[in-house]
Amino acid sequence: MSEELNVVANEAAVPAGLPKRWYVVHAYSGMEKAVERNLRERIDRAGMQDKFGRILVPTEEVVELKNGKKAVTERRFFPGYVLVEMVMEDDTWHLVKHTSKVTGFVGGAKNRPAPISEAEVMKIVNQMQEGIEKPRPKVEWTVGEIVRVKEGPFTDFNGAIEEVNYDKSKVRVSVTIFGRATPVELDFAQVEKV
Repeated sequence: MSEELNVVANEAAVPAGLPKRWYVVHAYSGMEKAVERNLRERIDRAGMQDKFGRILVPTEEVVELKNGKKAVTERRFFPGYVLVEMVMEDDTWHLVKHTSKVTGFVGGAKNRPAPISEAEVMKIVNQMQEGIEKPRPKVEWTVGEIVRVKEGPFTDFNGAIEEVNYDKSKVRVSVTIFGRATPVELDFAQVEKV
């Protein structure tokens, strides 16, 4: 009886097939979502679901001002790249490599790409999660940065940013008027980087 348990325990310890690893696939810029769709369709048609895991298009949510209103949009933080979790074999390599809008794998030898570490993938996943929980502004401002006012009563004046308020989408800019520095509160949409 104990021998039978031993055999079952040993079989369970050996993984079925090769382990899935993460690979970076280079795609046409702006076509990352299409590549994800195409890959999923080709995997399903080929019946290779057991050799593929997750497919990620690294994106984050950003807040931008459109017509004076805040809008949350999705932005790719690695444009042109898709992460694919897969078992690297000749048939899986060919399936991905010959998918529409894919230009190839990143890293490693020509026909044997190098996987990226689980830690690198987790860093990207955490960055994506942060973007969903607290969307970042599309343009980041820093105190001391010189900006140009592009609309309002101070149009075409330059000034240094004194304070940034991301919650209200406003910056306080020190504008020099008649030889004096005057702090002016402006919306993100009213200023641009110089």
